[in-house]
Amino acid sequence: MQSLDLEVLTQLKHWLSDGQQPWLCTIVTTVGSSPRPVGSMLALSGGDVVGTLSGGCVEEHLLDEIAQRKIASDCPQRLHYGVSAEQNERLGLPCGGQLEIIVQQLSADDDLWITRVIEAINQRQLITRTVDLASGHTQLQPVNEFKPLQINAVTMEQSFGPKMRMLLVGAGQLGQLLADLAIAMDFEVLVIDPRESTLAQWRGPDVPLLHGLPDDMIASQAVDRHSVIITLTHDPRIDDMALLEALETDAWYVGALGSVRTTRSRLERLATLGLSAAQLARLHAPVGLPIGSKTPWEIAIAIMAEITQLRRLG
Repeated sequence: MQSLDLEVLTQLKHWLSDGQQPWLCTIVTTVGSSPRPVGSMLALSGGDVVGTLSGGCVEEHLLDEIAQRKIASDCPQRLHYGVSAEQNERLGLPCGGQLEIIVQQLSADDDLWITRVIEAINQRQLITRTVDLASGHTQLQPVNEFKPLQINAVTMEQSFGPKMRMLLVGAGQLGQLLADLAIAMDFEVLVIDPRESTLAQWRGPDVPLLHGLPDDMIASQAVDRHSVIITLTHDPRIDDMALLEALETDAWYVGALGSVRTTRSRLERLATLGLSAAQLARLHAPVGLPIGSKTPWEIAIAIMAEITQLRRLG
């Protein structure tokens, strides 16, 4: 789940605690180009807005409709935007895109499910919310894997889960650039390095800098299937130690910087240290899409491009 969605849920809880009855708006289908993907959420209360659906005009229209009491408050409503060329032009939807949105006014009873979802996210657990579209009643169910939002005539199901966590082994220049890109793409980033002098020279974004042996640091972060681990130091004494631990975890993606020849030697070393063929097959090395990248920025872009491709295809 994106951090913006967690911000939406947290704000909804705050408004409910203040005795307000905010509105929750969720994109449930898109056709053509869409500024935001299915599952994106927006919270409204009075004139206050948290989150985004379109970048502006749809939000303004929703505020006007709610202020004029044109949207029913007793059950979720399905609204369509971009169904005509005139509406596209007026609301600013690009390239003939269409959005379908579920709009629901919340009450004090909704504080319970919002609290449970926030707790699940913070505990790095997955949970699915099922909404009865006739009554607005919510049921929650812990799940083992994230599923895209699904909607039919009766219910809407939406999965929530933790932000993807990226552990970077190596606090050098590439780690700093990769951290910048990853944060911009909504990853939680942690940097691991056993070299105090390298950590002291960190000029990247404000992220946790963990000093210690990489295998211990990786194990202590409770690495799960929502995790990405990438080694960047070029020092086999550091990278190999990290990879031995990383490939034993449930991490979704494990990558290692290095040339084809370096990778071949690394795989041979890791095999002699006891990793199985199946574990070694999980390693993305050389890390990143093969786009001929040479500079640190190009390498960072290639790495994030590969991760993005795999997430979308997965």
